[in-house]
Amino acid sequence: MTEQALEQPHIFAVRTTANREDQIMDFIVGHVKQKKLAVYSVIRPHGMRGYIFVESGDRQAAEQCIQGIPYARGILPKEVDFKEIEHMLEEVGKHEVNIQKNDIVEIISGPFKREQAKITRVDKTKEEVVVELLGAAVPIPITVKMDAVKVVRRDTADESGVAELAKKQSEETEYS
Repeated sequence: MTEQALEQPHIFAVRTTANREDQIMDFIVGHVKQKKLAVYSVIRPHGMRGYIFVESGDRQAAEQCIQGIPYARGILPKEVDFKEIEHMLEEVGKHEVNIQKNDIVEIISGPFKREQAKITRVDKTKEEVVVELLGAAVPIPITVKMDAVKVVRRDTADESGVAELAKKQSEETEYS
């Protein structure tokens, strides 16, 4: 095949209202399917607020896919080069996190970093957990992302290797 035969897709940055990226992505996917637009992917980089990326055949298709979508503020005038966003896309696929109610976890990011907490609720669809800090005088429920916690200890260690995992993690914490 020649280089001309392989049409290069274009990547456009769409400005959005912060914390509405997932909602806008759902709308875009609906528009693309309904209107059969030449949009190949919609990307929401982890940790980046206020922007999503649309990979499409041309600028017109990208503009059509956001037309009439609430909270979509428009497309930036300059096209985005793949190399500029490649570092945000390296996490391939989701790995299943085994977090259960009553697990003892350590918070590994955010304002409560290095605090230990007990899981009170798990929401796998939103990838969030509700925890109560163990060091707090009054238990206050705090919602954090699943990737912001690591399991330190299980309430019931009937699964093989769970007790060993908790012991290893606590030993690693002591030496760090």
